[in-house]
Amino acid sequence: MRGTLFIVAAPSGAGKSSIVNACLARDRNICLSISFTSRAPRPGERDGEHYHFVSADRFEAMIAAGDFFEYAQVHGDWKGTARQSVEPQLAAGRDVLLEIDWQGAQQVKAKVPDAVGVFILPPSRAALEERMRKRGQDSEETIARRMANAREEMSHHGEFDFIIVNEVFETAVDEMCAVFAASRLRRERQQQRHAALIEALLAAG
Repeated sequence: MRGTLFIVAAPSGAGKSSIVNACLARDRNICLSISFTSRAPRPGERDGEHYHFVSADRFEAMIAAGDFFEYAQVHGDWKGTARQSVEPQLAAGRDVLLEIDWQGAQQVKAKVPDAVGVFILPPSRAALEERMRKRGQDSEETIARRMANAREEMSHHGEFDFIIVNEVFETAVDEMCAVFAASRLRRERQQQRHAALIEALLAAG
């Protein structure tokens, strides 16, 4: 049976990566697709673990070659998901999680309509800005730009299947894991998974 594709998006600073990593530690049935990006690594980020870091020229060459499942320009930098990190995994029956932005999510939904989308919201704009500042990695100009972009990003929450408000981290993690579990119990998937059982249960006599 084909795996489920999960999409997780959020404005910068909403805690998306922390929630995703905590869920992956609990749920070993999902593999995270590591995105490509043309931006420079942040302190502590490692190539091949957090992102595949490439030059803008190489990224654009990959676009031209049709290597991406989805891609978008985010905060002035390219980000994208390689086809080879998604399609073979789904075909093999593994669930795949994409940690992407709303633009990429639109592309994925157009290609995979039954993909499950989750959008993470901060509890307030003030909390979002505070989280950005706590990183200690961005200039005032960058923070101002990200806050301006956040409103546009959050306006697309209605394009997703589930919404999680990251006010209490552990609660948000529990809710994300619940989405994964519930999605696997959808009627269509259970009918495929247990086709022989259902046939036997409904057999005459």
